[in-house]
Amino acid sequence: MNIYDFEAEKVNGEKVSLSTYQNDVLLIVNTASKCTFTPQFDDLQKLYEQYHNQGFTILGFPCNQFGEQEPGTNEEAEAFCKMNYGVTFPIFSKIKVNGEEAHPLYQYMKEALPFHGFDENNIQSKLLKMMITENNPEWLIGNEIKWNFTKFLFDRNGTPVKRFEPHEEKDAMVPFIEKLL
Repeated sequence: MNIYDFEAEKVNGEKVSLSTYQNDVLLIVNTASKCTFTPQFDDLQKLYEQYHNQGFTILGFPCNQFGEQEPGTNEEAEAFCKMNYGVTFPIFSKIKVNGEEAHPLYQYMKEALPFHGFDENNIQSKLLKMMITENNPEWLIGNEIKWNFTKFLFDRNGTPVKRFEPHEEKDAMVPFIEKLL
């Protein structure tokens, strides 16, 4: 099994096989429009613009599981990204990333690229851990997605390469993306 065995639903309801993106370096991210990390859309769009012509694609998956920070419809989530951050990379329908109803793609990615712990040297990471410990301790267990803007990087063959946690921004990803391109 690899990433190309999965499909996702576009905002308009159309099913898309991820094999559509075969031969691209992929960054897959769960997003939300009302999150502390939402400004990362700016850097994600910059990455997309900088590297898309070299075969780099970002796939955004809105998710309302974390603090109900994506409460609107699929259309509202997509419109928010486009209007507020100029997002031109694909935004799919809202999904769940944790629990029994987690999208099969996310079930696969969490196993393929496990969680490696919180960065105790990063204040955002420490604060996130404290918040999760207090409000949703079940997310601390295993490879669950810890919050919005967890990012998964795949090479051109669909091989999982690296998981970036919500606090990890553009500068942490660039060397890995450039190496794969």
